[in-house]
Amino acid sequence: MNSVAILDKLVGFATVSTESNLALIDFAGAFLRDLGARIEVLPNQQGTKANLLATLGPTGEAGVLLAGHTDVVPVAGQSWSTDPFVLREAGTRLYGRGTADMKGFLAAALNAAQLAASGVLTTPLHLAFSYDEEIGCVGVRPMLEMLAERGFRPRFCIIGEPTSMQIALGHKGKTAARATCHGVAAHSALAPSGLNAIHLACDLIARLRDRQAELVRHGHRDESYEVPYTTIHVGKIQGGVALNIVPDHAVLDFEIRNLAQDDGAAILAAIGADAAELSAAHRHDHPGSGIAVERVTAYPGLEVAPDAEIVRFLSALLDAPALTKIAFGTEGGLYTGHLGVPAIVCGPGSMDQGHKPDEFVSLEQMALCDLTLQRLVDRLR
Repeated sequence: MNSVAILDKLVGFATVSTESNLALIDFAGAFLRDLGARIEVLPNQQGTKANLLATLGPTGEAGVLLAGHTDVVPVAGQSWSTDPFVLREAGTRLYGRGTADMKGFLAAALNAAQLAASGVLTTPLHLAFSYDEEIGCVGVRPMLEMLAERGFRPRFCIIGEPTSMQIALGHKGKTAARATCHGVAAHSALAPSGLNAIHLACDLIARLRDRQAELVRHGHRDESYEVPYTTIHVGKIQGGVALNIVPDHAVLDFEIRNLAQDDGAAILAAIGADAAELSAAHRHDHPGSGIAVERVTAYPGLEVAPDAEIVRFLSALLDAPALTKIAFGTEGGLYTGHLGVPAIVCGPGSMDQGHKPDEFVSLEQMALCDLTLQRLVDRLR
């Protein structure tokens, strides 16, 4: 099978993050075993999902790791022209959920494994496929912890998220957090006798907006990004039961996407201090009220120097590559942080098509990725 035929198989597995990815892992594992690869399937605690680690070539050498996630975002509520889990070729494009983000790269990586198995490698090729990246880089973490304990340390790691085959030197880190606001219920006709939890949430939102404004005015900047500063964003708020009841409970979910120069944990701690100050203003009249802020999940950013060895290595596999930075997050910072492995992001397709109806990757991008990985395999011989 070539990479397009493999992609056809991968798109057919509806690996939305709420569902299992085991059918895809079974397919990829069987595919790689038939090539003679050494395989490990690493299930989650529930046995409903799994990571896959594969190696071709000799043992005892550092090698190069091709890494990507198997899960895709939902299609619910989106208007697709055809079945999103059936690959459709039309003109120069391949349509289907995950074609860009990021089964196109997984297909190319499996195709590269075929090339590697057709000859003798002097340096190993590793493949790592993870689960639940789309919900906070969740699945890759236990695999990395296990590999760190083993001392597994490839020379380089290429994360194949869609960059239009440009070399992405970095992305921001992300912290997802939740603020739970506790008020005091009352009849709305006597509203001042209670404490409105939605109002507490709004007070905290005002503080978040103040901190955002401060970051824009005086924070660090990196003009390589489309949004060149750290951002704070409120994405969801819930509260209230009925119009005539002062709500005693409200929840807001917010995120921090921080530049490498800014500490996401420190920003979250400062927001926690804002919440404590707002809470203290009401504790005398309403004991037990207040705002509790908790971190839900976080992943680190990625920052690679333009003259780093991994950049030179990957640049040699591409023809006149462009260097860029990307707005979305990846598992790259986790590979670097847990394993101490230089990681970089480069893959086929564009995130402009990701997460949308009629998502696609072009045949040209797939061919360029195949050529790049063919050159990689040649370097490992």
